[in-house]
Amino acid sequence: MAEDNHPKSITKGQEISLPTTIIDCPPMFVCGVSFYKKSILGLQKSSQIFAEKLNKDLSRKIQLPKKTINKINDITEFADLRLLVQSQPKLTTTGDKKPRLLEIALGGSKEDKLAYAKEKLGQEIKIEEVLNEGDALDVHGITKGKGFQGTVKRFGVMVRSHKAEKTKRGIGNLGAWTPKRVDYRVPQPGKMGFHLRTEYNKQILKISSNPEEVNSKRGLHKYGLIKSSFLLIKGSVPGPRKRALVLIPTIRPNKKTHPEAPAISYIAK
Repeated sequence: MAEDNHPKSITKGQEISLPTTIIDCPPMFVCGVSFYKKSILGLQKSSQIFAEKLNKDLSRKIQLPKKTINKINDITEFADLRLLVQSQPKLTTTGDKKPRLLEIALGGSKEDKLAYAKEKLGQEIKIEEVLNEGDALDVHGITKGKGFQGTVKRFGVMVRSHKAEKTKRGIGNLGAWTPKRVDYRVPQPGKMGFHLRTEYNKQILKISSNPEEVNSKRGLHKYGLIKSSFLLIKGSVPGPRKRALVLIPTIRPNKKTHPEAPAISYIAK
């Protein structure tokens, strides 16, 4: 249950139930820094520096260098830099062993970016340091895969009459004679699901580092126990359980959304 005083149809102090999604957010480990230079084609990666102490699980993803020497102080000329971070699947109950790598862009001047990279290289970044309650997010994720499907399930084509020729669960024709090709708009069978999609303007209802607030005795259904920090997001997110998501600040914020998150009074387990 959540107390929401923002909509006009809800009186002050009235409690309503909000459909929420729990997202497990273990800290990300900064394993390196990527430097970029300007070229004719745009930004081009010039060098990459790794932390002195790397996680052994990273060898499942890439080939680790034999010797890692921190030379970040020697680099002075660059156009941009990005943090190379890795996930820590051991801090979750997904069962994954191979970490995921991601480059994160930073804001501010070049001096501020370099100072922050020096501070965080070889350290962890927690979700509480980046996001706040009430912020709006864009969620990038891969949707559920449904395999090879027909036109009825894939595009919502109506099932034809029992008097239809050849097939019922299909289209009547592939289009006009001219132009002499099949247009891409014609519904046809094919792969359905397992696409990269983005959900915009998902509001953060709660950020907490105490997993006991949402964990039940047996853990979350088809997931397990949460061991680290988590988010409560209003609404749903793409993809099944245990699939990785990328959360970024929203690129097209909704001005009608209230910046303050509703107060959480009760979380059903």
